[in-house]
Amino acid sequence: MPPGLIALALGAFGIGLTEFVIMGLLPEVAADFAVTEPVAGWLISGYALSVAVGGVALTAAVTRLPRKPVLMGLMVLFIIGNLLSAVAGDYGVMMAGRIVAALCHGAFFGIGAVVAAGLVAPARRAGAIALMFAGLTIANVLGVPFGTFLGQHFGWRSTFWAITGIGVVALIGLALLIPGRGTVDAQRPAGGLRGELRAFTHPQVWLSLVITVLGFGGMFGAFTYIAYTLTEVSGFATSTVPWLLVLFGVGLFAGNLLGGRAADVSLSRTLVTVLAVLTLVLVGFALTASSPVLTVASLVLMGAFGFATVPPLQMRIMRYAHQAPTLASGANIAAFNLGNALGAWVGGLTIAAGLGYTAPIWAGAALTLAGLGVLLGALRLTRRTEPSTADADLVETSA
Repeated sequence: MPPGLIALALGAFGIGLTEFVIMGLLPEVAADFAVTEPVAGWLISGYALSVAVGGVALTAAVTRLPRKPVLMGLMVLFIIGNLLSAVAGDYGVMMAGRIVAALCHGAFFGIGAVVAAGLVAPARRAGAIALMFAGLTIANVLGVPFGTFLGQHFGWRSTFWAITGIGVVALIGLALLIPGRGTVDAQRPAGGLRGELRAFTHPQVWLSLVITVLGFGGMFGAFTYIAYTLTEVSGFATSTVPWLLVLFGVGLFAGNLLGGRAADVSLSRTLVTVLAVLTLVLVGFALTASSPVLTVASLVLMGAFGFATVPPLQMRIMRYAHQAPTLASGANIAAFNLGNALGAWVGGLTIAAGLGYTAPIWAGAALTLAGLGVLLGALRLTRRTEPSTADADLVETSA
């Protein structure tokens, strides 16, 4: 494994931690700032919307710059944002910290995915992206439960101080392990930003973005208010939430790696299968959330099939934007987080409407099903317009 993938996974670990740990701490943060549950949820949606903006705007701004210093600069922005969250004296400052930290997210994963794909042979690129995103899943397996435990016992601010320290370590890792400019900037497309924007003339690029928003947004919408579902519906004690999140994280880790391997063999088939099964898992979770045993099983399966979508969704857009993948890759990271915001917003609406804490899961299932429908339509369009490549599942991208 190229050591650069370790550095990218380390950065992904820190970013994943700051994105997801807030979910386990949402009740404590809401109580501290004296805001309602849906308002506290905007700390998640606000982060996701900031990622959606930063993923496109920052990636576009740095397209011509060397990738290694760009990745390091993005990590500095991440550190500053989490420091603001740690010292926030009111809800507004907390939101500002979340937004600043989130600005680096989309560009880091978008550029990092292209760098990761360029470090390995073409037939292993989805697997390389999955290894980078493994840092994100490890954050859920180890970091989020520990961060939740830390926040519940020493105050939620202690968690963000810890994340700030992790960001510093990640910055050092990027400086030491990412290859120099001659490696990570090889085979860049000509034309700079104009060349990157040309990729968006392909209709499948836009369809891929919509699939990402809906397909991944469904899982995230179900997960946003999971702490309330576990305690208010399933009957778990608050103290058990961190350990239940460990199980969810185990599912994320396994699903991410398996999804990457499957996508290297059959991209379209993997996406159809994973989105279909994820829809069924969410429906099953909503129906059985009052059962502690079945809830545990649903958590693991939701994590596994939810994150099994990530490598193939990322590779799909890089496939259709292979001549200029950097901005398209960043846009897809933005789409992931636009889906996060959409899922969290819809879930908050269902709670505010008095539909209960299983309603966000039902809403998530509906979003995922819609994503599957768009995917099937996109595949049908490909068979009509590009019959020679419609069934080619091996992904060929250019770093």
